[in-house]
Amino acid sequence: MFELPSLPYGMNALEPYISEKTMEFHYGKHHRAYVDNLNKLIRDTEFENMSLEDIVKNTADRKEFAGIFNNAAQAWNHAFFWKCMQKNGGGAPQGELLKKIEKDFGSYEKFREEFKTAATTQFGSGWAWLAEKNGKLSVIKTSNADTPLAHGYKPLITIDVWEHAYYLDYQNRRPDFVDAFLDHLVNWN
Repeated sequence: MFELPSLPYGMNALEPYISEKTMEFHYGKHHRAYVDNLNKLIRDTEFENMSLEDIVKNTADRKEFAGIFNNAAQAWNHAFFWKCMQKNGGGAPQGELLKKIEKDFGSYEKFREEFKTAATTQFGSGWAWLAEKNGKLSVIKTSNADTPLAHGYKPLITIDVWEHAYYLDYQNRRPDFVDAFLDHLVNWN
């Protein structure tokens, strides 16, 4: 059975960019519900003793397991998302990752523009990602619970653009949330 993973920081650590109230709902209710629902759905099934990643990969694109996939993918996506942020984060990465971004996108600024466009143009609920596949970085967006794991990508950074991730703090200003993530929160480590 899966447990809700601990946050890598306190519930108010990301203020003023993400409020404690948002974290209480987003982490404490939404993420917890995905974990709890997944545990109920996999009890006494072939997935019960699999890792979260293996459940995601083995249920992707299988309609008969859509409920399991949605909850497993959202549990994984959220656990990953929390690690993509830190207090006093933001700005461009350093070292090898910056060199790789400059090689694959032309510059950090071009990456940032592409990432922000993906995050702000994702229709409805979903995610924007920096991911790697076959040695090349790309920005992708996924809708609802979909995740790069289900498509052979290695996720490096993500931002949650479901409304519950930002609405209490930013209302309908998703671009402002994306800017705050990139400028003040992203954890390139």
